[in-house]
Amino acid sequence: MTEPIRVLIADDHPLFRDGLTALLTEGADTELAGAAASGTEAVDLARETQPDVVIMDVHMPGLNGIEATRRIVADSPHIAVVVLTMFDDDDSIFSALRAGARGYLLKGADQEQIRAAIWAAANGEIIFGTQLAARMLAYFTTGAAARPQVFPQLTDREREVLDLVAQGRANPAIAASLGLSQKTVRNHVSNILTKLQVADRAQAIVQARDAGLGQRSRV
Repeated sequence: MTEPIRVLIADDHPLFRDGLTALLTEGADTELAGAAASGTEAVDLARETQPDVVIMDVHMPGLNGIEATRRIVADSPHIAVVVLTMFDDDDSIFSALRAGARGYLLKGADQEQIRAAIWAAANGEIIFGTQLAARMLAYFTTGAAARPQVFPQLTDREREVLDLVAQGRANPAIAASLGLSQKTVRNHVSNILTKLQVADRAQAIVQARDAGLGQRSRV
């Protein structure tokens, strides 16, 4: 008899976790390995329980799902992470894939789609929800000119500041480079951390470099 697929759920909404738990426990082909309410808890539980698949939300308190995915995959490459979230922006999708996710579904997916994604990920496949498949195909067939702008939630100036932060520059150097006051730069950095939903400058740098920023000079 084939062993059931062990799945860890990472989502900060109790009702959604309960729904996924019911889905995983109603059949003999999947079983619940654990449930986490934050990215940090997901990383710890994945290391402890070694599930086959992690179902990961993107926006959670503390450590977000993208960084949690990156840490889980780096620590245990055999664990497949499938993102299941309400966010369908291009930045979230591509950041998740760069972090090592093997699938991306929206929370409107039905139970059969979720179960199919779990099976596909457990068998080494990469899967997207039906709402995203056409967009992904267009992205890879229309070339770089049609690719989305990174971090669309940021203003042009904030993206410029983030690029310099990702190069390793401190606020005084950024201020001098852009002709801004240090206070203005501090405000921009604060807004960037809030919009990227990261806890500190180091996490912002990781996301920025994963997105291709900060390439000109890292000091």
